[in-house]
Amino acid sequence: MLRRLALTAVASVAALSAAPSAAGATGPLPLPLPLLQSPDRLTVDVSDTGNPRADGTYELRCGPAGGTHPQAERACARLEQLTAEGRDPFAPAPAPADQMCTQMYGGPATARVFGTWGGRQVDVTFDRTNGCGVSRWNDMEPVLPSARS
Repeated sequence: MLRRLALTAVASVAALSAAPSAAGATGPLPLPLPLLQSPDRLTVDVSDTGNPRADGTYELRCGPAGGTHPQAERACARLEQLTAEGRDPFAPAPAPADQMCTQMYGGPATARVFGTWGGRQVDVTFDRTNGCGVSRWNDMEPVLPSARS
C-alpha cells in the first residue's frame, strides 16, 4: 500500500512537472502541500490503569482520525482543542519545585505518548502519583484512558 502511494505521488509529480504552465514558466512545479507535511501520528502506551481493556499500546493518527486508538476521533478533537486554546498538550510536567501538588495518589497508571504532533517530535510521560499528575492525566482524556480511582 505504501509503495503504491509513493509510486503514485512520484508519477503525479513527474506528470505535473512535465506539463506546461499557463504563464509559460519553465521548471518543475512545487510539490502539493499535503506531500510536504507530515501527518500527526502518535503512539500511546498505557499500563496499570486497573482496567485491562484500557491498558495497551495504541496508534493514533489525526487529520483524518484513525489508527488503533479506541476513541481516535474524540482523542484527535481533544488534542486540537488544547492546541487551539494555545496549550501544549505534550509539554513536560513542571518540576516538583516549580509547583505545589496535593498528595492525592491517583493510582499506579502510567502512559507514554510519542510520535509527531503539529510537525514536531513528542515524547512525554504521564502518571497519577499526585494531584498534579492526576489533573494532567484527566486533562488528556480521551487521548489517555480514564483511570479514575
